[in-house]
Amino acid sequence: MEDSRTLASVEGTVHTASTKWKDFMALIKIGIVNSNLITSFTGLWLAFVFTDGHFLQSLDIVFYALAGSSLIMAGSCALNNYIDRDIDHIMERTKKRPTVTGKISGARTLLFGFSFIVVGLIFLFLTNIIAGLLGVIGVFSYVVVYSMWAKRNYVSNTVIGSLPGAIPPLIGWAAVDPSLPTMAWMLFLLMFIWQPPHFYALAMRRVEEYRAASIPMLPVVKGFSVTKKHIMFWVALLLPIPFFMMPLGIPFVIFATALNIGWLIMGMMGYKKKDDVKWANGMFIYSLNYLTILFTGMVIFSVI
Repeated sequence: MEDSRTLASVEGTVHTASTKWKDFMALIKIGIVNSNLITSFTGLWLAFVFTDGHFLQSLDIVFYALAGSSLIMAGSCALNNYIDRDIDHIMERTKKRPTVTGKISGARTLLFGFSFIVVGLIFLFLTNIIAGLLGVIGVFSYVVVYSMWAKRNYVSNTVIGSLPGAIPPLIGWAAVDPSLPTMAWMLFLLMFIWQPPHFYALAMRRVEEYRAASIPMLPVVKGFSVTKKHIMFWVALLLPIPFFMMPLGIPFVIFATALNIGWLIMGMMGYKKKDDVKWANGMFIYSLNYLTILFTGMVIFSVI
């Protein structure tokens, strides 16, 4: 009997710890942190490749850059959750966030957010001042410019929010090579242009939730027809980017161009279908795979 109570107690403790860990992961938006970390690592890796640097001999820089990037992203996401806690309960995809359910208090959220940002920026400044300043710009533009100002006031919020989302590869590159050559800015442009079609597609899928929360996303304000045109416009803007990344080799340019054309064709094939949400869902899924495949491809093509 006593053994049963002990086992139940242990299981309860493990379950509680697991739940708290899941809440913490939701607080820092671990999916966003992970996806941005891929782009930050790619920038870091390519900087080593193109400066003939030694990855294994610079593990201190690698650690400071990746840990710093992860921490400022996690901290910024925590602050974003704090700022949005008054509207997150309205939306299906955000109503279970720990800042909404009360599992993580507002005070603790602020503590996590600011602590992570401060430590993350210290790490980035330990690489060099350019990487640190880029981190400051990323945090300020996401937390203040986007979360506190643009998101609730302007239909252009998605484009404005694309700035901080495009900075991680620049941080990674700057940690190794603060001169930031053309290739680094191509990574920035790629990320900047990728975000509007990705988030517009998401907004189409969740349009009624955004409408209920009074967030002026493009499909809420302008409708699906206009939003689809904007998505196709931004996808088309990706087409010339690979041709400015010739140092990665012709095979990469062909590979990246094929991904871009594939996204454009997918959009065009379903453009006139009546089910706009189904079309948006396909475009959204493609955008997720596109980002992971393309940035992973950059690393692979740089070493073959």
